[in-house]
Amino acid sequence: MYRLRGVLLPGENTVELHVDAGRLVEPAPGAETLVDGGFIVPGLVDAHCHIGLGARGGVDLEEADAQARTDRDAGTLLIRDCGSPIDTTPLQARHDLPEIIRAGRHLARPKRYIPGVARELDDPALLPDVVAEQAADGDGWVKLVGDWIDRGVGDLAPVWPDDVLAAAIDAAHGAGARVTAHVFGAAAIPGLVRAGIDCIEHGTGLTDDLIAEMAERGTALVPTLINVENFPGIADQASRYPAYADHMRRLHAGAYDMVRRAVEAGVPVYAGTDAGGGIAHGRLADEVIALHRAGLSAADALGAASWAAREWLGRPGLQLGARADLVVYDRDPRADLTALHEPALVMLRGRPVPARA
Repeated sequence: MYRLRGVLLPGENTVELHVDAGRLVEPAPGAETLVDGGFIVPGLVDAHCHIGLGARGGVDLEEADAQARTDRDAGTLLIRDCGSPIDTTPLQARHDLPEIIRAGRHLARPKRYIPGVARELDDPALLPDVVAEQAADGDGWVKLVGDWIDRGVGDLAPVWPDDVLAAAIDAAHGAGARVTAHVFGAAAIPGLVRAGIDCIEHGTGLTDDLIAEMAERGTALVPTLINVENFPGIADQASRYPAYADHMRRLHAGAYDMVRRAVEAGVPVYAGTDAGGGIAHGRLADEVIALHRAGLSAADALGAASWAAREWLGRPGLQLGARADLVVYDRDPRADLTALHEPALVMLRGRPVPARA
């Protein structure tokens, strides 16, 4: 049995937590004092991550394992995997890895996403049936590609007709799953939001009207700001499509202001790195800092990667009987979010994670 004493965030009070058999329990004599002072945070949450995706597409399970361990060592103990080209279910049985909530494969049209990553549907009318299949295969989430460059248009354009989206999202909800979508520009978002989508990923093209509608509906936003920093580089490589390149640069320039307006309107915002492919794993702290720069208070930015995200995903915080997934910091991360780069202790399923040399 372990004993941990410190300030339990988001509160201000010093508490004692006792851990036995992987869970938080009532105090009992004989516990080993593991922490006496510091700031205790419910295990961090990366709400947009890709375990099993590498720079060239799918990776083997050994590399996916390494990705998950990198996230774990940085304090990320719960991952909403927003689409992977490989089956990572074997990793879910591993007690030394973060909990992974899988969304299965991205769903896209041919030539309308990164090659080799998505399941591509020749006929968009198939989407509702395939969404139902993905809902059965995943862990309560389905991932759509909402927009991508249409080379015939030369710019970002919606991937799916609005009526198909409505039927597909209804199918997911009927199967007890939620739906999220990759969207960069503005054109695809009205159809997605009005079809009842549960979350928008990136959302760089959000307008005030769309933000207001998302706030009214409770549609969440995971802006992946550290990934948006790649937009100028993407634009530089798209010289054949000048309208698209200019669009990506404008979306990049307005991303932080978009998040600020979404927060002010009351849109639920959560932290996600988009790790896998172009973003390294283990960078959740950078995303939290970026959300703070975009207008969230330090506490809210941290909550977007911890207690608030856990509630959104239906996972408990640090209460009696809950699994002991937590991170301890020597200094208050709400006063200095760079503290998130230096966890003093990561505890997963009640076991301290050994620090890497």
